[in-house]
Amino acid sequence: MIMRVMGEGQFEVGEDHLNLLNQLDDELLTAVESGDEENFRQAYGKLLDAVMQYGTRLPDDALEPSDLILPNSEATISEVRALLLSEGEGVIPGFPEYE
Repeated sequence: MIMRVMGEGQFEVGEDHLNLLNQLDDELLTAVESGDEENFRQAYGKLLDAVMQYGTRLPDDALEPSDLILPNSEATISEVRALLLSEGEGVIPGFPEYE
């Protein structure tokens, strides 16, 4: 799965890390629903860190379509809430076979 983090680039994340990303996505969803800014910052930071840690960064000149686009670390809780609502169930698209 190719994930773009705005301002950071694209990362190819292998299927073996999707369970972890889905767990972090669930934590993010809970934090956003609570409206707690501190919990949101912590949960979103953990998700972004995991994408960058476990993903392989693609070259800047790569023209790969992104399966997912995440706002940068400065995104507001409102921006991420809008993304969650547009995706339906979290920011990471569901992969039931990995849950």
